[in-house]
Amino acid sequence: MSKEELIEGLNVDLSHEYGAAIQYTYSASAVTGVYRPALKPFFEEEITDELGHALYLSEKIKSLGGVPTTKAADVPQPENVRDLLEAVLKAETETVVRYEKRKKQAEELGFTELAVQLDDMISDETRHKEEVEKILYDERF
Repeated sequence: MSKEELIEGLNVDLSHEYGAAIQYTYSASAVTGVYRPALKPFFEEEITDELGHALYLSEKIKSLGGVPTTKAADVPQPENVRDLLEAVLKAETETVVRYEKRKKQAEELGFTELAVQLDDMISDETRHKEEVEKILYDERF
């Protein structure tokens, strides 16, 4: 594992954080029906977290000597509520897996601060994932 490979991985993570902010923004505007009053604020609240993660990653990539990406990962555009939630759940689950991998890489290279920050971000993303899972427990979806 080289520092360059770590930077490349962090740029993948950064593109997905941009994508997550877009996904939550889209979901907040696209959610309809009886669940809109509850889900719109839920989606909106997550945007700030995702942008905070993006800012951290961008700064860290630059500090490590890399160039932060400006490209967002592709984001699905489902139209019904269950599909919106399933898309978010999939994205959060994949993000946790990526961050766990990135944390190991950071530890291998001796970047303790990055590993600790990734731990916090894993915690945030896991919390997001678990909230969506709880919402999806509702049999009416």
